[in-house]
Amino acid sequence: MLLISNDGDDGPRWDRFVAADSQSTFCHQHAWKAIIRDVLGHEPLYLAASDETGTWRGVLPLVRVRSILGHFLVSVPFLNDGGPLGDADAQQTLVEHAANVTRTSGASLLEIRARHEVPGSLTPSYRKVSVHLPLPASVEELWKNTFRPKLRAQIRRPMKEGMVFRAGGEELDAFYAVFARNMRDLGTPVMPKAFFERARAAFGERVLFATVSTPEGNAVAGACCLVWRRELEVTWASSLREFNHLSPNMLLYGRLMEEAIARDIGLFNFGRSTAGASTHRFKQQWGGRDVPLPWPTWSRDSGSGVPSTDSPLLKMATIAWRHLPLGVANRLGPFLVRMLP
Repeated sequence: MLLISNDGDDGPRWDRFVAADSQSTFCHQHAWKAIIRDVLGHEPLYLAASDETGTWRGVLPLVRVRSILGHFLVSVPFLNDGGPLGDADAQQTLVEHAANVTRTSGASLLEIRARHEVPGSLTPSYRKVSVHLPLPASVEELWKNTFRPKLRAQIRRPMKEGMVFRAGGEELDAFYAVFARNMRDLGTPVMPKAFFERARAAFGERVLFATVSTPEGNAVAGACCLVWRRELEVTWASSLREFNHLSPNMLLYGRLMEEAIARDIGLFNFGRSTAGASTHRFKQQWGGRDVPLPWPTWSRDSGSGVPSTDSPLLKMATIAWRHLPLGVANRLGPFLVRMLP
């Protein structure tokens, strides 16, 4: 029999387990526990499954998100991945324990953001998909064999306009300025800047910020990427609509792939999308393959789920948010985003 317990503050032990597991992702690291708790105000329930000798057999990073919009348990909210790690018995025990906690606590939803199929009774949702693109060994091969002629032309177009790509920790402020404005334009509250600052402080250069700027130095596209083993994931990316005709986002992604190759990274992960959405189609054009995300889910009833922009209330809120002055949206957004897992 396996014993389930909260791991407490044993971050080093947790991270050693995560590093040794082949199914782990950037999102499983222990530092996210403090970031989500301190910046977003949610309750982490980081669970470990141990045997009779005290040896850990599995872990599950779980977070309770409670707001006026609902009560959810998610692994891991605000990120693309999560889910149980360890052997099959431990994974199943952790997920069944999480489902029981969800039922007994009155929460309406348990969502496990796992990339892999998870053993147990939960039903996979497959409501999200990722796109993965294997990278060649050199930039020369990337341009010759991966980028089709149309892509090459689209990447070069902003370069002909004098736009410049930059990457590094010093691009955090410029990235966030683009990200915050784009979220307002989409009608979505923006995440706190402190979330990205804390992530950079915790993980260093494995959190990569990148921007594309005009010749005058104004950022018009930006991304925040997470580097784990030999994978680079574009987790957050934005561009300003009035510059879309110059394709700065094409230069952004093309140069990020070059940056990944320079770091000896073999897989470019475009992050999650809703299948068939415009963001999904943008990612597909680069020639990668779709990777369905199983995301095992338990809900209290058929109407339970995370807040959806398809609901009439949130549709109205989205339209209203787009018309807020940017300064107002940036002040209110980091407070309101805490309600959305």
